[in-house]
Amino acid sequence: FEKLDEASLAKPPDEVFSIVSKLGKGSYGSVYKAEHMATGHTLAIKKVPVDTDLQEIIKEISIMQQCDSPYIVKYYGSYFKDADLWIIMEYCGAGSVSDIMRLRGKTLSEMEIATVLAYTLKGLEYLHQRRKIHRDIKAGNILLNSQGQAKLADFGVAGQLTDTMAKRNTVIGTPYWMAPEVIQEIGYNYSADI
Repeated sequence: FEKLDEASLAKPPDEVFSIVSKLGKGSYGSVYKAEHMATGHTLAIKKVPVDTDLQEIIKEISIMQQCDSPYIVKYYGSYFKDADLWIIMEYCGAGSVSDIMRLRGKTLSEMEIATVLAYTLKGLEYLHQRRKIHRDIKAGNILLNSQGQAKLADFGVAGQLTDTMAKRNTVIGTPYWMAPEVIQEIGYNYSADI
């Protein structure tokens, strides 16, 4: 499944997708497992209430649209339905690293950590080469597909570095996982993701 065609994007989303189950909550909205009715392909749909900060959501969509990497969750398209924005994304069936640890009741083995880190670092390398900072790397934002490949997700707080802005100064992210330079507001760059 690569992307939604124009005909699909012109229809109401509930004529294109069938919601299977609720997966959980991400930044700004709830995430659902869904089926693309025409192909039977399984996708993820994030439903975001329109009264949310749309500028932030548009930024998240923009970053996802610009990314084409096996290490980053793919974006397929968006719809407005009633009071929600539906964001259609790649489905990662194994869930987040955080979910997996919670279900197992223990942390990952060193080999599993090494595998997840290898994928995560490749995703960060891809983003950083394109002058993007994720700013919220944590177990809950690293998803695994059914083949065990890790992918970066949830670009709700991602930032773009421009040539005129060598370092960012805003405090953003999940406090427990924040880099010291972000908390101290001393300016940061790509290293904040590591």
